[in-house]
This record gives sequence, structure tokens and C-alpha cells, in this order.
Amino acid sequence: MENSLLQNVYNPDVLSCIANLSSDEVFTPPALANKMIDMLPQELFENPDTTFLDPCCKSGVFLREIAKRLIKGLKPQIPDLEKRVEHIFSKQLFGVAITELTSLLSRRSVYCSKYPNSQFSAYRFPENKPQGNIIYQRINHTWQNGKCIYCGASQNEYGRDSDLETYAYLSIHNVDLKKLFHMKFDVIIGNPPYQLSDGGNAASAKPLYHYFVEQAKKLNPRYLCMIIPARWYSGGKGLDDFRKNMLNDIHISNLIDYSNSSDCFPGVNIAGGVCYFLWDRLYNGDCKIINIKGNQEISEALRPLNEYPIFIRDNISVEIIHKVLRLKKDTMDTIVKSRNSFSLPSNYNGDNKSFPNALTMLSSNGISYISTKEIIDRDRILDKYKVIITYAMSGGNKPSSEGNYQIVSSLKVLNPSEVCTETFLVLGAFTCLSEANNLVSYVKTNFFRFLLLQTLTSIHITKNSFVFVPLQDFSHPWTDEMLYKKYNLTQEEINFIESMIKPME
Repeated sequence: MENSLLQNVYNPDVLSCIANLSSDEVFTPPALANKMIDMLPQELFENPDTTFLDPCCKSGVFLREIAKRLIKGLKPQIPDLEKRVEHIFSKQLFGVAITELTSLLSRRSVYCSKYPNSQFSAYRFPENKPQGNIIYQRINHTWQNGKCIYCGASQNEYGRDSDLETYAYLSIHNVDLKKLFHMKFDVIIGNPPYQLSDGGNAASAKPLYHYFVEQAKKLNPRYLCMIIPARWYSGGKGLDDFRKNMLNDIHISNLIDYSNSSDCFPGVNIAGGVCYFLWDRLYNGDCKIINIKGNQEISEALRPLNEYPIFIRDNISVEIIHKVLRLKKDTMDTIVKSRNSFSLPSNYNGDNKSFPNALTMLSSNGISYISTKEIIDRDRILDKYKVIITYAMSGGNKPSSEGNYQIVSSLKVLNPSEVCTETFLVLGAFTCLSEANNLVSYVKTNFFRFLLLQTLTSIHITKNSFVFVPLQDFSHPWTDEMLYKKYNLTQEEINFIESMIKPME
């Protein structure tokens, strides 16, 4: 009996094959699911009363892998395999599928049948439970002013016909899961959908994953474990309150960080990387941070999540930032200008030919010419030398094939009477050209761009991204050697910086 279909049906593992179909709803590879389950106390799988919930089932991989551990762990208490399986599937494992398709897939991978009340199911549920304990209910968004009041989805995008998927996820749309299943859950674990279109320009999308985390905490489980994008580290679109809450949550005992999402989800690029965490209702203290790169653990540290207003992912980086800030000097965010200094949209078009008293305008399309009436000199820097970079991070938020980042691109000095569109960010403005050139030398250093990288979890570089970059004396040029010496960095720290940053030409 122990060598039955229940133990052999998963070879080969089809869930590994479909693990990476979308960057919005990323399927979890079984190996990764098991790493997350490994963080839980393993005695949970020896307790016949432990209940598990996946509130965002896609492939059913979490429940499937938990079932395997329970089948092994409960053997001493329930020796008969058939009775053990019946107990596990009927009383311990529960899921909420995110779509009708994923509900079928989840039931197939957990119960060995998409119809759990059929004769082909590993455990045959009663006739009145055709979904088993992995449920899917189609519900509708609640629209107000063109947006869903629960998830922020756009009515234009998701106000669909009844035969189309609404993506109104049950777990985050005012449904009490405790009442739905008539129980309290000990463990909540999953990989939620990451975003939905919000009806904005181009591919504008609204984060969703934080809603799943927040709703799971409201259920007050003993343990919560989820894998989510890491963009919350520095806040951003709809995530500022979530970031503050996470950073100040003393119940997060472990956080595993992947700066490159491909190390976690092969072939999937998620800007800013991903992380998974363990929330323990009874834990109270600092968090164990583990940095993973290239599937290898590179550092581990016990530290508070809220040491800074944003979360610094690399443990070695924290030590470097400590040294830099110890001098208590001003930082670059005090001179960097807010986005769009001249009130010129990225798609603004000037004249191809110059004319009397024309201003030279730099845009993503190159050089053109406009009149002074077309700009607003918000920062009063028109008559200064301006150091600019592109607002978008060079190469996006994905490392090069060598595993390092350039970060800054289109580093230029604009002369007086030269302006730029919002494609560019003004790092500083000077009355003296030599000072502008000296800032350029600083920006080119690995040191500068390494400290800038610590705040970036999306492709966008803003004024607030420079909070860890110290302001320097720009009466002379700067080199990495000068900066390493000034801040007394060790050779290990220098090597770490240079492994992370791609030299600029």
C-alpha cells in the first residue's frame, strides 16, 4: 500500500514545467515551495490537528507538498494509509483557487483528480463536495468611480462578460475565510498574484500581493509564509503603508531575499527581485535576513527590519552604509531635483531647427529646440550647468549576464539655456562647469552607484533614491580609491562593491 499511486503520481513533476508562465501570476516550482515549507516547525506535520490554508492556489503545489509531509509525519498516529489520507485531505488541507482553471489544476495535483468526489480521487469526498477543500467561487468586483474598492482593478479592464475571468480574487474581496471553511487556520502559505492592470497608461499596473498578506494576518494564524515581489522594500505605488507595516512587524522571524528573481523563478524577470518570509504570531524580535544569489546563500544576519525608512536587502551593504553615515554628512538627496524640473513630458516635441533665443531641449528622441515660454524653471537652474541621468535605471532592474549593475545611463552635463524632458533626472546644478564635471566623476564611481542601488527595487530613480549617497566637496574630482579610503572600507567590502557594480566607460 505504501508504494501506491499516492506516492508515485508526481514523477515526472509537471508542476516544474509550468512554474513560470506569467510575471503577474507566477507558478511556484516544487523545489521552491519546499524551501518555504522547510521554514515551518516540522513537528507541525506530526500533528493531526494542524490546519493549512493556501489562499491563492495556482498549481496546488504547496498543499501537495504539505500532504506528502503529513502522510509521512502522521504514520505513527494513523498507521493505515487510506485512513491517513482521508484525515489529511478532509480535515487539514484547504485552499482557495484564484481562477477556475487553477482550481482544476490544483485539485488534480493534490487529489489526483480535478473532481474530488469521483472514484479517481486519492480521497473521495462526499457527493455534495465536488470541489473538495480547494474551492473556487466566481465573484464580481465592487466598482466605485471606475475602480474596485477592494483591489483597485480598473472597471474598463475587468468589468467583463460572465463567460470571462474577472480576476476578482476571493481571498481579498470581503469574504470571511474562517466562516467559509468554518475553522481557524494554523498555517497560511502561498504565492499570491502580483498585480493587475489599473487602467493607466501603457502597462500600468497596481500591486496586489500586499492585500493577500494583510488579509492573511487578519486571520491571525500561528504561522504565515508567502513569497512576494521585493518592491515593497522601498515602498512605491500603493505600497508605502504596507512597507511601514512590514518593517515594523516584530513577528517576521525570517526573510529570504533574492535580488535576481531568475534565481528563484527561472526565466521570469520581476523588477526588484523577490522574497519570502515567515511570520510567527508568537515571535518578537529581530529578523534573520538571508541573501541568495545564484542559488547560493551569500550572507546571513540577525537585524531589525526597521533600521532605516527603507529596507536594505544586502547584509554586507548594511555594514558599508553604517560606515558612510557615521560621518553624519549631508546626502545627495539634498541637491538632487525632483522629477521633471522643466515641466516637459517625455513625449514633448520641439523644433528640429534652432531659432533666435531658442533653448536646446534633450529628450529620448535627441536634440530639439523650444522657446522659454514652453518651460517652467521650477528650480531656477536654467542658467546653470546641470548634471543629468535618465530617470529609468540602466538595463532595467535586472543584473547583466555577469551578475552586476551599471544603474546610471546617459550621464551628461547640460549647459546654461539647455533643458531636458522628464526622461531625465537632474542630480545637481552648478554655476561652475568644473564642479559639474566633478559630480560626473563621482557618479561614475562604483561607490556612488553601489549606494544608489541599495534603494532601488524598481527601474525608476528618484530624488529619494539618493538617501545613502553622501554629498561630497565638488571642488575636485573623485575616484573609488579616494572614497574607499575616506570611508575606511575593508578589502572584503571593496570586493563586494566591485562585484555588484559594472564599471562605466
